[in-house]
Amino acid sequence: MDFFNKMFKSNSRNMETAASSDPQESNDKTDVENKEDSFFDFELPVPTRCVTVLIVGGGSRGTVYSYFAVNFPKRMKVVGVVDPRSCVKEKFKTVHDIDEDKYFDDWKEAAEMEKFAGAVVIATPDRLHKDPAVAFAKKGYHILLEKPMAVTPEDCHEIVETCKESGVMLAVGHVLRYHPSSQKIKELIDAGVIGDVVHIQHLEPVGHWHFAHSFVRGNWGKESESTFTLMSKSCHDIDLVCYWMGKNRCLKVSSFGTLSHFTKENKPKDASSRCLDCSVEETCPYSVQKIYLKYAQQGCFSWPTSVVCSNGVYDIESLTEALRTGPYGRCVYDCDNDVCSNQVVNMEFEGGRTVAFTMMGFTQALGVRSTTIYGSKGELRCHGGKTIEVFDFATSKQTTHNVRKAAFIPPFLGGHEGSDYFLMDAFISAVADNDPSLIQTGPDDTLRSHLLVFHAEKSRKESTVVHLDNDRA
Repeated sequence: MDFFNKMFKSNSRNMETAASSDPQESNDKTDVENKEDSFFDFELPVPTRCVTVLIVGGGSRGTVYSYFAVNFPKRMKVVGVVDPRSCVKEKFKTVHDIDEDKYFDDWKEAAEMEKFAGAVVIATPDRLHKDPAVAFAKKGYHILLEKPMAVTPEDCHEIVETCKESGVMLAVGHVLRYHPSSQKIKELIDAGVIGDVVHIQHLEPVGHWHFAHSFVRGNWGKESESTFTLMSKSCHDIDLVCYWMGKNRCLKVSSFGTLSHFTKENKPKDASSRCLDCSVEETCPYSVQKIYLKYAQQGCFSWPTSVVCSNGVYDIESLTEALRTGPYGRCVYDCDNDVCSNQVVNMEFEGGRTVAFTMMGFTQALGVRSTTIYGSKGELRCHGGKTIEVFDFATSKQTTHNVRKAAFIPPFLGGHEGSDYFLMDAFISAVADNDPSLIQTGPDDTLRSHLLVFHAEKSRKESTVVHLDNDRA
Protein backbone atom coordinates (compact mmCIF):
# COMPACT_ATOMS: atom_id res chain seq x y z
CA MET A 1 0.00 0.00 0.00
CA ASP A 2 2.51 2.59 -1.15
CA PHE A 3 -0.15 5.30 -1.43
CA PHE A 4 -1.34 4.94 2.17
CA ASN A 5 2.16 4.64 3.59
CA LYS A 6 3.31 7.77 1.78
CA MET A 7 0.21 9.78 2.60
CA PHE A 8 0.02 8.97 6.28
CA LYS A 9 3.71 9.63 6.81
CA SER A 10 3.12 13.23 5.71
CA ASN A 11 0.70 14.27 8.48
CA SER A 12 0.33 14.42 12.24
CA ARG A 13 -2.02 11.57 13.14
CA ASN A 14 -1.20 8.61 15.31
CA MET A 15 -4.02 6.17 14.75
CA GLU A 16 -4.63 2.65 15.89
CA THR A 17 -6.18 -0.04 13.77
CA ALA A 18 -8.93 -2.52 14.22
CA ALA A 19 -9.74 -5.48 12.03
CA SER A 20 -12.73 -7.71 11.56
CA SER A 21 -12.27 -11.06 13.29
CA ASP A 22 -14.98 -13.00 11.51
CA PRO A 23 -13.35 -15.64 9.29
CA GLN A 24 -14.98 -16.93 6.18
CA GLU A 25 -16.52 -20.29 6.96
CA SER A 26 -14.87 -23.16 5.12
CA ASN A 27 -16.46 -26.11 3.38
CA ASP A 28 -15.11 -29.51 2.49
CA LYS A 29 -13.68 -28.29 -0.85
CA THR A 30 -12.31 -24.90 0.09
CA ASP A 31 -9.47 -23.99 2.42
CA VAL A 32 -9.68 -20.58 4.01
CA GLU A 33 -6.93 -18.20 5.09
CA ASN A 34 -7.33 -14.86 6.81
CA LYS A 35 -4.97 -11.98 6.11
CA GLU A 36 -5.00 -8.66 7.91
CA ASP A 37 -3.67 -5.49 6.34
CA SER A 38 -2.38 -2.59 8.41
CA PHE A 39 -2.61 0.99 7.17
CA PHE A 40 -1.89 2.92 10.37
CA ASP A 41 0.89 1.04 12.12
CA PHE A 42 3.37 3.83 12.71
CA GLU A 43 3.65 7.17 14.46
CA LEU A 44 3.44 10.22 12.24
CA PRO A 45 5.37 13.49 12.35
CA VAL A 46 4.05 16.98 12.86
CA PRO A 47 2.72 18.57 9.64
CA THR A 48 5.03 20.87 7.72
CA ARG A 49 2.54 23.76 7.75
CA CYS A 50 -1.08 24.69 8.28
CA VAL A 51 -3.12 25.02 5.07
CA THR A 52 -5.55 27.93 4.88
CA VAL A 53 -8.78 27.12 3.06
CA LEU A 54 -11.69 29.04 1.54
CA ILE A 55 -15.02 27.14 1.49
CA VAL A 56 -17.18 27.96 -1.54
CA GLY A 57 -20.60 26.45 -0.87
CA GLY A 58 -21.49 25.78 2.75
CA GLY A 59 -24.05 23.01 2.22
CA SER A 60 -23.69 19.41 3.36
CA ARG A 61 -20.44 18.62 1.57
CA GLY A 62 -18.77 21.98 2.19
CA THR A 63 -19.61 21.76 5.87
CA VAL A 64 -18.27 18.22 6.18
CA TYR A 65 -14.97 19.11 4.55
CA SER A 66 -14.64 22.24 6.71
CA TYR A 67 -14.71 20.15 9.89
CA PHE A 68 -11.25 18.82 9.10
CA ALA A 69 -10.05 22.20 10.41
CA VAL A 70 -11.94 21.70 13.68
CA ASN A 71 -10.42 18.27 14.24
CA PHE A 72 -6.93 19.21 13.04
CA PRO A 73 -6.41 22.94 13.67
CA LYS A 74 -2.64 22.63 13.20
CA ARG A 75 -3.14 21.24 9.71
CA MET A 76 -6.02 23.29 8.28
CA LYS A 77 -7.73 26.60 9.01
CA VAL A 78 -10.91 27.86 7.35
CA VAL A 79 -10.30 31.53 6.57
CA GLY A 80 -13.33 32.34 4.41
CA VAL A 81 -16.74 31.08 3.31
CA VAL A 82 -18.99 31.78 0.33
CA ASP A 83 -22.72 31.08 0.57
CA PRO A 84 -25.78 33.22 -0.15
CA ARG A 85 -27.66 31.91 2.90
CA SER A 86 -27.29 33.90 6.08
CA CYS A 87 -27.99 30.85 8.27
CA VAL A 88 -25.02 29.06 6.69
CA LYS A 89 -22.69 31.98 7.30
CA GLU A 90 -23.87 32.15 10.90
CA LYS A 91 -23.10 28.47 11.32
CA PHE A 92 -19.57 28.98 10.03
CA LYS A 93 -19.14 31.95 12.38
CA THR A 94 -20.03 29.69 15.27
CA VAL A 95 -17.60 26.95 14.27
CA HIS A 96 -14.68 28.81 12.67
CA ASP A 97 -12.90 32.00 13.69
CA ILE A 98 -13.15 33.81 10.35
CA ASP A 99 -12.45 37.52 9.83
CA GLU A 100 -15.58 39.58 9.20
CA ASP A 101 -14.46 40.61 5.71
CA LYS A 102 -14.11 37.00 4.56
CA TYR A 103 -17.83 36.11 4.43
CA PHE A 104 -19.24 36.36 0.90
CA ASP A 105 -22.60 35.91 -0.80
CA ASP A 106 -21.04 35.32 -4.22
CA TRP A 107 -17.80 33.51 -5.10
CA LYS A 108 -16.91 36.29 -7.54
CA GLU A 109 -16.42 38.67 -4.60
CA ALA A 110 -13.81 36.33 -3.12
CA ALA A 111 -12.14 35.68 -6.47
CA GLU A 112 -11.73 39.41 -7.11
CA MET A 113 -9.75 39.84 -3.89
CA GLU A 114 -6.05 39.30 -3.62
CA LYS A 115 -5.39 35.62 -2.89
CA PHE A 116 -5.86 35.04 0.84
CA ALA A 117 -5.86 31.21 1.18
CA GLY A 118 -3.71 28.36 0.00
CA ALA A 119 -6.60 26.21 -1.17
CA VAL A 120 -10.30 26.35 -1.96
CA VAL A 121 -13.01 23.75 -1.47
CA ILE A 122 -15.71 24.16 -4.13
CA ALA A 123 -18.96 22.48 -3.10
CA THR A 124 -21.52 24.53 -5.01
CA PRO A 125 -24.44 22.92 -6.91
CA ASP A 126 -23.31 20.75 -9.83
CA ARG A 127 -24.01 23.29 -12.54
CA LEU A 128 -22.02 25.94 -10.68
CA HIS A 129 -18.69 24.12 -10.52
CA LYS A 130 -16.86 25.23 -13.65
CA ASP A 131 -16.73 29.01 -13.33
CA PRO A 132 -15.40 29.21 -9.75
CA ALA A 133 -12.98 26.33 -10.40
CA VAL A 134 -11.48 28.13 -13.39
CA ALA A 135 -11.41 31.51 -11.62
CA PHE A 136 -9.72 30.27 -8.45
CA ALA A 137 -7.24 28.15 -10.41
CA LYS A 138 -6.16 31.28 -12.28
CA LYS A 139 -5.68 33.02 -8.92
CA GLY A 140 -3.32 30.25 -7.81
CA TYR A 141 -5.54 28.37 -5.36
CA HIS A 142 -5.13 24.60 -5.06
CA ILE A 143 -8.60 23.11 -5.56
CA LEU A 144 -10.71 20.39 -3.98
CA LEU A 145 -13.73 20.19 -6.27
CA GLU A 146 -16.78 18.22 -5.22
CA LYS A 147 -17.90 15.64 -7.74
CA PRO A 148 -19.01 15.77 -10.45
CA MET A 149 -16.26 17.97 -11.84
CA ALA A 150 -18.76 19.66 -14.22
CA VAL A 151 -21.86 18.77 -16.22
CA THR A 152 -20.48 19.04 -19.77
CA PRO A 153 -17.37 17.50 -21.35
CA GLU A 154 -16.22 20.93 -22.51
CA ASP A 155 -16.34 22.36 -18.98
CA CYS A 156 -14.43 19.36 -17.60
CA HIS A 157 -11.70 19.89 -20.19
CA GLU A 158 -11.50 23.60 -19.37
CA ILE A 159 -11.12 22.98 -15.64
CA VAL A 160 -8.32 20.46 -16.17
CA GLU A 161 -6.49 22.59 -18.71
CA THR A 162 -6.73 25.70 -16.52
CA CYS A 163 -5.40 23.91 -13.44
CA LYS A 164 -2.46 22.55 -15.40
CA GLU A 165 -1.69 25.90 -16.99
CA SER A 166 -1.91 27.62 -13.60
CA GLY A 167 0.27 25.03 -11.87
CA VAL A 168 -2.26 24.26 -9.15
CA MET A 169 -3.31 20.91 -7.74
CA LEU A 170 -6.81 19.62 -8.48
CA ALA A 171 -8.48 16.94 -6.38
CA VAL A 172 -12.03 15.82 -7.14
CA GLY A 173 -14.34 14.43 -4.47
CA HIS A 174 -14.27 10.79 -5.57
CA VAL A 175 -14.02 9.71 -1.95
CA LEU A 176 -14.41 6.01 -2.71
CA ARG A 177 -10.91 5.82 -4.20
CA TYR A 178 -9.57 6.58 -0.73
CA HIS A 179 -11.48 3.80 1.00
CA PRO A 180 -9.14 1.07 2.32
CA SER A 181 -11.14 -1.66 0.56
CA SER A 182 -10.85 0.09 -2.82
CA GLN A 183 -7.12 0.47 -2.26
CA LYS A 184 -6.78 -3.17 -1.22
CA ILE A 185 -8.67 -4.41 -4.29
CA LYS A 186 -6.29 -2.41 -6.47
CA GLU A 187 -3.27 -3.86 -4.65
CA LEU A 188 -4.52 -7.43 -5.08
CA ILE A 189 -5.21 -6.91 -8.79
CA ASP A 190 -1.78 -5.37 -9.36
CA ALA A 191 -0.14 -8.23 -7.43
CA GLY A 192 -1.69 -10.69 -9.87
CA VAL A 193 -3.47 -12.78 -7.24
CA ILE A 194 -6.38 -13.42 -9.63
CA GLY A 195 -4.30 -13.32 -12.81
CA ASP A 196 -5.47 -11.10 -15.64
CA VAL A 197 -8.72 -9.27 -15.02
CA VAL A 198 -11.37 -10.63 -17.38
CA HIS A 199 -14.59 -9.06 -16.06
CA ILE A 200 -15.75 -6.69 -13.31
CA GLN A 201 -19.32 -6.75 -12.01
CA HIS A 202 -20.15 -3.78 -9.79
CA LEU A 203 -23.42 -2.75 -8.14
CA GLU A 204 -24.33 0.56 -6.52
CA PRO A 205 -27.49 0.27 -4.39
CA VAL A 206 -28.72 3.84 -3.92
CA GLY A 207 -31.40 2.99 -1.35
CA HIS A 208 -35.13 3.41 -1.95
CA TRP A 209 -35.67 6.32 0.45
CA HIS A 210 -32.35 7.96 -0.48
CA PHE A 211 -33.36 7.96 -4.12
CA ALA A 212 -36.71 9.54 -3.23
CA HIS A 213 -34.97 12.15 -1.08
CA SER A 214 -32.22 13.22 -3.48
CA PHE A 215 -33.32 12.25 -6.97
CA VAL A 216 -37.09 12.74 -6.85
CA ARG A 217 -37.86 15.46 -4.33
CA GLY A 218 -34.33 16.82 -3.97
CA ASN A 219 -31.68 18.82 -5.77
CA TRP A 220 -30.79 16.11 -8.30
CA GLY A 221 -34.29 15.23 -9.50
CA LYS A 222 -34.20 17.27 -12.73
CA GLU A 223 -31.39 17.01 -15.24
CA SER A 224 -31.86 20.62 -16.34
CA GLU A 225 -31.19 21.82 -12.79
CA SER A 226 -28.33 19.46 -11.93
CA THR A 227 -27.23 16.64 -14.25
CA PHE A 228 -28.18 13.06 -15.14
CA THR A 229 -28.13 10.42 -12.41
CA LEU A 230 -25.18 8.46 -13.76
CA MET A 231 -23.05 11.58 -13.39
CA SER A 232 -24.46 13.00 -10.16
CA LYS A 233 -24.57 9.67 -8.30
CA SER A 234 -22.46 7.07 -10.07
CA CYS A 235 -19.41 8.89 -11.41
CA HIS A 236 -17.90 7.54 -8.15
CA ASP A 237 -18.33 4.01 -9.44
CA ILE A 238 -17.24 4.52 -13.03
CA ASP A 239 -14.14 6.15 -11.54
CA LEU A 240 -13.51 3.06 -9.39
CA VAL A 241 -13.81 0.78 -12.41
CA CYS A 242 -11.25 2.87 -14.31
CA TYR A 243 -9.00 2.84 -11.24
CA TRP A 244 -9.08 -0.95 -10.99
CA MET A 245 -8.53 -1.33 -14.74
CA GLY A 246 -5.33 0.70 -14.46
CA LYS A 247 -3.80 1.79 -17.76
CA ASN A 248 -6.26 -0.22 -19.84
CA ARG A 249 -8.48 2.16 -21.84
CA CYS A 250 -12.18 1.71 -22.39
CA LEU A 251 -12.89 1.12 -26.09
CA LYS A 252 -16.66 0.71 -26.24
CA VAL A 253 -19.62 1.49 -23.99
CA SER A 254 -23.36 0.88 -24.06
CA SER A 255 -26.00 1.79 -21.51
CA PHE A 256 -29.69 1.31 -20.78
CA GLY A 257 -31.80 2.99 -18.11
CA THR A 258 -35.09 4.64 -17.34
CA LEU A 259 -37.18 6.48 -14.79
CA SER A 260 -39.24 3.78 -13.11
CA HIS A 261 -42.17 4.07 -10.71
CA PHE A 262 -41.75 7.73 -9.66
CA THR A 263 -44.21 9.02 -12.23
CA LYS A 264 -47.71 10.48 -12.18
CA GLU A 265 -49.08 7.30 -13.75
CA ASN A 266 -48.14 5.36 -10.59
CA LYS A 267 -49.73 7.78 -8.13
CA PRO A 268 -52.12 5.83 -5.85
CA LYS A 269 -55.80 6.58 -6.07
CA ASP A 270 -56.88 9.25 -3.58
CA ALA A 271 -53.27 10.25 -2.87
CA SER A 272 -52.65 13.92 -2.13
CA SER A 273 -50.01 16.11 -3.75
CA ARG A 274 -48.31 16.49 -0.35
CA CYS A 275 -47.47 13.77 2.16
CA LEU A 276 -48.70 15.47 5.32
CA ASP A 277 -52.22 15.73 3.91
CA CYS A 278 -52.33 12.30 2.25
CA SER A 279 -54.96 9.68 3.09
CA VAL A 280 -52.76 6.80 1.86
CA GLU A 281 -49.58 7.95 3.62
CA GLU A 282 -49.46 4.96 6.00
CA THR A 283 -49.09 2.49 3.13
CA CYS A 284 -46.55 4.52 1.17
CA PRO A 285 -42.88 3.49 1.54
CA TYR A 286 -41.79 7.01 0.55
CA SER A 287 -43.81 8.89 3.14
CA VAL A 288 -42.04 11.83 4.75
CA GLN A 289 -43.36 10.59 8.07
CA LYS A 290 -41.12 7.53 7.65
CA ILE A 291 -38.10 9.28 6.10
CA TYR A 292 -37.91 12.44 8.24
CA LEU A 293 -40.46 12.96 11.02
CA LYS A 294 -40.05 9.54 12.62
CA TYR A 295 -36.38 10.24 13.37
CA ALA A 296 -36.82 13.90 14.19
CA GLN A 297 -39.31 12.95 16.88
CA GLN A 298 -36.50 10.91 18.44
CA GLY A 299 -34.26 13.98 18.39
CA CYS A 300 -32.32 13.06 15.24
CA PHE A 301 -31.86 15.97 12.82
CA SER A 302 -28.83 14.66 10.96
CA TRP A 303 -28.77 14.03 7.22
CA PRO A 304 -31.13 13.80 5.38
CA THR A 305 -33.45 15.66 7.79
CA SER A 306 -30.89 18.45 8.13
CA VAL A 307 -31.25 19.19 4.41
CA VAL A 308 -35.00 19.71 4.75
CA CYS A 309 -34.56 22.36 7.46
CA SER A 310 -32.97 24.83 5.05
CA ASN A 311 -33.45 27.76 7.44
CA GLY A 312 -30.91 26.28 9.84
CA VAL A 313 -33.46 25.75 12.64
CA TYR A 314 -33.67 22.12 13.70
CA ASP A 315 -36.89 21.39 15.58
CA ILE A 316 -40.17 19.61 14.90
CA GLU A 317 -42.04 22.81 14.14
CA SER A 318 -39.55 23.99 11.49
CA LEU A 319 -39.33 20.53 9.96
CA THR A 320 -43.10 20.16 9.78
CA GLU A 321 -43.47 23.57 8.14
CA ALA A 322 -40.76 22.72 5.62
CA LEU A 323 -42.52 19.48 4.75
CA ARG A 324 -45.86 21.26 4.50
CA THR A 325 -44.61 23.92 2.09
CA GLY A 326 -41.22 22.92 0.68
CA PRO A 327 -40.01 20.49 -2.00
CA TYR A 328 -39.29 17.61 0.37
CA GLY A 329 -42.93 17.32 1.38
CA ARG A 330 -44.18 16.62 -2.14
CA CYS A 331 -45.73 13.33 -3.20
CA VAL A 332 -43.03 11.33 -5.00
CA TYR A 333 -45.54 10.60 -7.76
CA ASP A 334 -46.35 14.26 -8.27
CA CYS A 335 -42.90 15.84 -8.67
CA ASP A 336 -41.12 17.23 -11.72
CA ASN A 337 -38.28 14.69 -11.61
CA ASP A 338 -36.95 13.20 -14.86
CA VAL A 339 -33.68 11.37 -14.06
CA CYS A 340 -33.11 7.61 -14.26
CA SER A 341 -33.90 5.47 -11.25
CA ASN A 342 -32.13 2.39 -12.64
CA GLN A 343 -29.35 2.10 -15.19
CA VAL A 344 -26.83 -0.43 -16.47
CA VAL A 345 -23.54 0.36 -18.19
CA ASN A 346 -21.55 -2.19 -20.18
CA MET A 347 -17.94 -1.42 -21.04
CA GLU A 348 -15.22 -3.11 -23.06
CA PHE A 349 -11.64 -2.25 -22.15
CA GLU A 350 -8.40 -3.05 -23.92
CA GLY A 351 -7.48 -6.74 -24.00
CA GLY A 352 -11.12 -7.84 -24.19
CA ARG A 353 -11.74 -6.98 -20.54
CA THR A 354 -15.40 -6.25 -19.79
CA VAL A 355 -17.34 -4.43 -17.09
CA ALA A 356 -21.01 -4.53 -16.11
CA PHE A 357 -22.11 -1.73 -13.77
CA THR A 358 -25.59 -1.36 -12.28
CA MET A 359 -27.07 1.67 -10.53
CA MET A 360 -30.30 0.74 -8.76
CA GLY A 361 -32.54 3.12 -6.82
CA PHE A 362 -34.91 0.48 -5.44
CA THR A 363 -32.82 -1.24 -2.78
CA GLN A 364 -32.87 -1.96 0.93
CA ALA A 365 -29.17 -1.20 1.27
CA LEU A 366 -27.88 2.35 0.95
CA GLY A 367 -24.45 2.65 -0.65
CA VAL A 368 -23.33 -0.85 0.37
CA ARG A 369 -21.60 -1.62 -2.91
CA SER A 370 -20.92 -5.11 -4.18
CA THR A 371 -18.02 -5.96 -6.46
CA THR A 372 -16.95 -9.22 -8.07
CA ILE A 373 -13.83 -9.32 -10.22
CA TYR A 374 -13.26 -12.40 -12.35
CA GLY A 375 -9.65 -13.16 -13.27
CA SER A 376 -7.83 -15.80 -15.28
CA LYS A 377 -6.46 -17.39 -12.08
CA GLY A 378 -9.06 -16.54 -9.47
CA GLU A 379 -12.11 -14.62 -8.34
CA LEU A 380 -12.29 -11.60 -5.99
CA ARG A 381 -15.42 -10.57 -4.10
CA CYS A 382 -16.10 -7.56 -1.90
CA HIS A 383 -19.44 -6.66 -0.33
CA GLY A 384 -19.70 -3.59 1.87
CA GLY A 385 -15.95 -3.01 2.13
CA LYS A 386 -15.29 -4.92 5.36
CA THR A 387 -13.64 -7.99 3.86
CA ILE A 388 -12.28 -9.05 0.49
CA GLU A 389 -12.47 -12.71 -0.48
CA VAL A 390 -10.15 -14.23 -3.07
CA PHE A 391 -10.60 -17.72 -4.46
CA ASP A 392 -7.56 -19.29 -6.15
CA PHE A 393 -8.46 -21.64 -9.03
CA ALA A 394 -5.21 -23.62 -8.83
CA THR A 395 -5.34 -24.45 -5.13
CA SER A 396 -9.10 -24.18 -4.47
CA LYS A 397 -8.11 -22.06 -1.51
CA GLN A 398 -10.18 -19.09 -0.42
CA THR A 399 -8.43 -16.23 1.36
CA THR A 400 -10.34 -13.62 3.35
CA HIS A 401 -8.57 -10.28 3.65
CA ASN A 402 -9.89 -8.33 6.63
CA VAL A 403 -9.66 -4.69 5.63
CA ARG A 404 -8.41 -2.69 8.55
CA LYS A 405 -9.89 0.66 9.35
CA ALA A 406 -8.91 3.41 11.73
CA ALA A 407 -10.26 2.72 15.19
CA PHE A 408 -11.20 6.40 15.40
CA ILE A 409 -12.62 8.59 12.63
CA PRO A 410 -12.83 12.30 13.52
CA PRO A 411 -16.32 13.72 14.19
CA PHE A 412 -18.30 14.84 11.13
CA LEU A 413 -15.84 13.11 8.76
CA GLY A 414 -17.22 9.57 8.93
CA GLY A 415 -19.25 9.75 5.71
CA HIS A 416 -18.67 7.05 3.10
CA GLU A 417 -17.30 4.86 5.92
CA GLY A 418 -14.56 7.34 6.74
CA SER A 419 -13.57 8.10 3.16
CA ASP A 420 -14.55 11.76 3.63
CA TYR A 421 -11.75 11.92 6.16
CA PHE A 422 -9.25 10.04 3.97
CA LEU A 423 -9.91 12.42 1.06
CA MET A 424 -9.40 15.54 3.17
CA ASP A 425 -6.33 14.04 4.78
CA ALA A 426 -4.80 13.39 1.36
CA PHE A 427 -5.66 16.80 -0.07
CA ILE A 428 -4.41 18.81 2.91
CA SER A 429 -1.25 16.69 3.05
CA ALA A 430 -0.66 17.22 -0.67
CA VAL A 431 -0.98 21.01 -0.36
CA ALA A 432 1.07 21.23 2.85
CA ASP A 433 3.93 19.13 1.42
CA ASN A 434 3.57 20.32 -2.19
CA ASP A 435 3.18 16.69 -3.21
CA PRO A 436 0.40 16.09 -5.78
CA SER A 437 1.17 12.35 -5.83
CA LEU A 438 -0.83 12.08 -2.59
CA ILE A 439 -4.00 12.92 -4.52
CA GLN A 440 -5.67 9.81 -5.91
CA THR A 441 -8.34 11.71 -7.86
CA GLY A 442 -6.33 14.22 -9.84
CA PRO A 443 -7.14 15.95 -13.13
CA ASP A 444 -6.20 13.30 -15.70
CA ASP A 445 -7.84 10.30 -14.03
CA THR A 446 -10.96 12.28 -13.19
CA LEU A 447 -11.29 13.63 -16.72
CA ARG A 448 -10.91 10.12 -18.10
CA SER A 449 -13.68 8.67 -15.94
CA HIS A 450 -15.99 11.67 -16.40
CA LEU A 451 -15.74 11.41 -20.19
CA LEU A 452 -16.66 7.73 -19.94
CA VAL A 453 -19.79 8.70 -17.99
CA PHE A 454 -20.75 11.20 -20.70
CA HIS A 455 -20.23 8.51 -23.35
CA ALA A 456 -22.42 6.07 -21.41
CA GLU A 457 -25.26 8.58 -21.16
CA LYS A 458 -24.94 9.32 -24.89
CA SER A 459 -25.34 5.59 -25.50
CA ARG A 460 -28.45 5.43 -23.33
CA LYS A 461 -30.13 8.42 -24.96
CA GLU A 462 -29.25 7.46 -28.53
CA SER A 463 -29.66 3.67 -28.15
CA THR A 464 -26.26 2.99 -29.64
CA VAL A 465 -22.86 1.55 -28.81
CA VAL A 466 -20.35 4.39 -28.42
CA HIS A 467 -16.83 3.73 -29.71
CA LEU A 468 -14.15 5.72 -27.87
CA ASP A 469 -11.56 6.62 -30.47
CA ASN A 470 -9.69 9.14 -28.32
CA ASP A 471 -9.81 10.85 -24.94
CA ARG A 472 -11.88 13.82 -26.05
CA ALA A 473 -15.68 13.67 -25.90
